[in-house]
Amino acid sequence: MHCEECGNKLILKFCENEGLVPYCENCSKFVFPPFKTAVSMAVVDRKQEKFLIAKHTNGEYLLLAGYVKKGESAEKTIVREIREETGLSTVKYRYMSSRYHEPKNVLMLGFIVMVSEGELVLNTEEIESAEWCTFDEALERICHDSTAEFFLKSAVAELKRNKL
Repeated sequence: MHCEECGNKLILKFCENEGLVPYCENCSKFVFPPFKTAVSMAVVDRKQEKFLIAKHTNGEYLLLAGYVKKGESAEKTIVREIREETGLSTVKYRYMSSRYHEPKNVLMLGFIVMVSEGELVLNTEEIESAEWCTFDEALERICHDSTAEFFLKSAVAELKRNKL
């Protein structure tokens, strides 16, 4: 591991209340390992009766998701990713919760997102197909034991309690 500022090799050094942490002797500072942040979006129609789930190019049905770019807020990422992946416009959204996704070393921020009606224009480099499903259909099709399933179940529970 190397320092992002100067490129020097990092050493492990004891940091009070943190334990061993990478340290740059050249910059005289601790360097906490960065990890990516992404949004996961349980997309609902205006009536809040159906979810949009997508079959991704890996063959799994998942929620729409995307990485937060440097300098971009999670909220701007939602609007951009929905537009890029489906061609739809975001009407409103609400944050639900976060979850660390270890396989990709990413902090996922879960949102429920209402979108406008319209024709789906899919980004086929990322998504093979997408379809509107009832809550039960979406839960049945989504990749089981996944972060997407975790956020979908949270969204179903939230929408049954309160509308977006």
